[in-house]
Amino acid sequence: MKDKSFVEKEPTSEVKRSKVVVGLDIGTTKIACFVGRKNEHNKIEIIALGKSESLGVMRGVVSNIERTVQSINAAVELTQASVDGDLRVKNVNVGIAGQHISSIQHRGMIIRRDAQGEITQTDIDALVDDMYQLVMVPGEEIITVIPQEYIVDNEPEIKDPIGMGGVRLEANFHIITGQVNNVKNIKRCVDRAGLNVKEIILEPIASAEAVLSDEEKEAGVVLVDIGGGTTDVAIFQDGLIRHTAVIPFGGNVITEDIKEGCRIMQRHAESLKVRFGSALASESKENEVVCIPGLRGRDPKEITLKNLASIIQARMEEIIELVNFEIKSSGYSKKIIGGIVVTGGGAQLKHLTQLFEYMTGLDTRIGYPTEHLANTNDLEKLASPMFSTGIGLVLKGFEAAEKSGLDFVQKTEETPVGKAKAITHSNPKRDGGFFDKIRQSVGDFFDDKD
Repeated sequence: MKDKSFVEKEPTSEVKRSKVVVGLDIGTTKIACFVGRKNEHNKIEIIALGKSESLGVMRGVVSNIERTVQSINAAVELTQASVDGDLRVKNVNVGIAGQHISSIQHRGMIIRRDAQGEITQTDIDALVDDMYQLVMVPGEEIITVIPQEYIVDNEPEIKDPIGMGGVRLEANFHIITGQVNNVKNIKRCVDRAGLNVKEIILEPIASAEAVLSDEEKEAGVVLVDIGGGTTDVAIFQDGLIRHTAVIPFGGNVITEDIKEGCRIMQRHAESLKVRFGSALASESKENEVVCIPGLRGRDPKEITLKNLASIIQARMEEIIELVNFEIKSSGYSKKIIGGIVVTGGGAQLKHLTQLFEYMTGLDTRIGYPTEHLANTNDLEKLASPMFSTGIGLVLKGFEAAEKSGLDFVQKTEETPVGKAKAITHSNPKRDGGFFDKIRQSVGDFFDDKD
């Protein structure tokens, strides 16, 4: 049985005085726990980080409850051990991703009863609520409804219709859907680890919060988050998310290719990828060789870095082709002024930006998650693309806290648990949505526990 002593400690007085948010990134290759707070200058800084190997997650979906719980416990323990003094992690913002996540575009419309009055927030709420009633395939529910632009009496491209007069109110929506059971399994894992789910956030949106600037979102930019099991794509334009997709390939499939192509052990393949991996074979020399220890009684195996890069490049080209397909199918390919931002653990491959630029024709940069954080002595160790989602979950947690007026301090007493809601919806207790249905079926999904 897990020793729960590490979650029973009182926070230090310094932490008590701060607004503290915890982000829990449950990924395919790692589970990382981040604790952030606002300093005296109202800037967010990460005060604790714990990372463990992910043992029960495949392609972003929980495949083994117990092993996932063990990995979460290990990450939380390391997080609390990295802080000077005592810190009690209780309420967490969890990321959700995986192959089951998809998105659709839809236009909704309502006829206002008060034809003479102004459009109010109540009208916007009614329009968003109506989108949550769309019929999905069995087992799939709507996670988030994001208005793109509004149409008032056939007048298009209105960003904020509140205060206008009109009878017919329409909007184009970007609707993100997912499998209910996959979210339930994440909740079960967090529960068994002695933690509470404060909010579940789509991982590409969290990563975008950490690595993209408002200017890039306005100009038009493609975020490509290359994780262990999947690659998430999110397209922003005019400051709004316009398209999302999940590609079922990530860093793990590259490791598998190296293992089979070089006929070596999995751990050696992963080590080769991390230490010597390059996305461009033309940048490697023929005479550069790496020696891999042989199995018991066998000679070491020599592998040329040129051959290693050829294997990696072949798979990366396939991933980039799929990214390019998503860009073209989104309808925004000619509006992407900001180019591509690549992040996630897979973004650490050498010469990756050159390959992206060559295949897509778009300017590409690596996205680092420290751009919106306060300058601290520990900033360098956080400056890895693999931490983008976790740090983004902390940033989104603070954003939700500011909108709702809640204090996200980790307390031993009960802390109000927020419900997920559409960006422009004013009522956090809106019924009929994805998380409401989960709450009804599980019972205490959003109940705080000691």
